[in-house]
Amino acid sequence: MSANPPPEPVTPDARAPITKPLLTQSWLDLAFLHWAVDPAHVAALLPAGTTPDTFDGTAYVGLIAFRMHRVGWFDLPGIPYLGTFPETNVRLYSVDERGRRGVVFRSLDASRLIPVVLARIGFRLPYVWSRMDVEADGDRRTYTSSRRWPGPRGARSRIGVRIGERLAEPTALEHFLTARWALHNAAFGRTRYLPHAHPRWPLHRAELLECDEDLVAAAGLPAPAGDPVSVLYSPGVKVRFGRPVPAAGARS
Repeated sequence: MSANPPPEPVTPDARAPITKPLLTQSWLDLAFLHWAVDPAHVAALLPAGTTPDTFDGTAYVGLIAFRMHRVGWFDLPGIPYLGTFPETNVRLYSVDERGRRGVVFRSLDASRLIPVVLARIGFRLPYVWSRMDVEADGDRRTYTSSRRWPGPRGARSRIGVRIGERLAEPTALEHFLTARWALHNAAFGRTRYLPHAHPRWPLHRAELLECDEDLVAAAGLPAPAGDPVSVLYSPGVKVRFGRPVPAAGARS
């Protein structure tokens, strides 16, 4: 049996354009918080056929809070109400048997029930319905979330950041944590690879003002100890998703 190829390079620009999107949306007002985690804690939580993607031997868990804006199908206009809502996700980083890097979502809290149900049924993504809010006050952003369904009920987060200067050139680690061009997820008995594309991230340094959360532990990971190793902010990007394909033995 031949060995799997090495992971593809980390690139700040999308690996390929999405000319015929399955979904379109915008991600706005994003706060990226990351903690280092032992790859052994990550491996058991990933879909079959994927392994932890690491940076200098270390895996990372991300807590990402933002505003989803105008989710839409194909190239149709995005939906203004049902397609627009706050979201906070817990994510890990993966690489599949073809060497393709991706994101694995352990949970995605969102404040609109219908999109939560559709994403759970149609894409088998672990969306949960939560009370949520995003507040903007000058250079400060505050993101709050309290879980409703399916649980664990009451799992919560409150994140406050102050936006700093625009990064002229993110570090290699910052690219590794943000420049992700696909997700891996288990659905209908197989692991799928779902590519997406968007402009290069406009990233800012950010100061963490508060972080009170138990979403990471609720996602099956050790509760973070200490401050995040990386705190970033982005005003956002427009995103196009392609169609899912099998994670192994498929062309992207």
